Amino acid sequence: MTAKIKRRLSQGQLNQLATCPPLFQRNYLEQMNLPTTLEQLQRSQWGSRFHLLMQHRELGLDIEPFLAADPEMERSLKALETAAPDLFLTNNQSWREAEHRRSLYLDGYLFTVIYDLLIITEKKARIIDWKTYTIPEDSSKLADNWQTRLYLYVLAETSDYQPEDISLTYWFVKLPQKPESVTFDYNLRQHQQTQQDLRQLLANLEEWLLAYQQQGRDFPHRHNCESDCPYYSSLVGWSLKQQPPNWNQIVSEIPEESL
Repeated sequence: MTAKIKRRLSQGQLNQLATCPPLFQRNYLEQMNLPTTLEQLQRSQWGSRFHLLMQHRELGLDIEPFLAADPEMERSLKALETAAPDLFLTNNQSWREAEHRRSLYLDGYLFTVIYDLLIITEKKARIIDWKTYTIPEDSSKLADNWQTRLYLYVLAETSDYQPEDISLTYWFVKLPQKPESVTFDYNLRQHQQTQQDLRQLLANLEEWLLAYQQQGRDFPHRHNCESDCPYYSSLVGWSLKQQPPNWNQIVSEIPEESL
């Protein structure tokens, strides 16, 4: 008998659930989707085109239309080729695929990840992810981000590679900054911690969902929410005052790596 899937969760949803449960409630349960600024929309569109360019390149398809239509994208690609020539080398000792998809079922939830580029050899597996926003000054934010944790965790759970054989590299590619990368190596301790934290987060979600559905209770703020949550001032007390939160303020405060 096939296990029943309660809900599909993405890394973006995990980030919001871990950071601000009330924001998760309003965004995903009540479908009060956050507005998008023009700047965010333009960055998102450029990022989507860059990802499509890299997928076409990996498949050996013609990428000239992309480059002819966007000189900035051509310059970004050439800068990346100069900064990381090894990413573009193919040989018989490795297998690689763009937009590689994997799914994992855990505790009633389905997680699907899509790796921008996966390069594997007999002993190593490398996840490559293209980023088109500015590299964070503090790489620990990326290490704690659920994209980083989930991408590494899912590959270890769905392959024969040991955690120590897996790595994830973010390449920040958009000019005018020179392409830079941040690599996260994996290990068994991190894998076990991620599993523990993920299961605890899912258990919390189940508890909050039950209270929300049966008693009409809002998702709670974190115990350290007032000091650590960037959305606290915009969301606290909203259910009591019955006034809409300041969505524009919330949008401006969400770091791009958390989306």
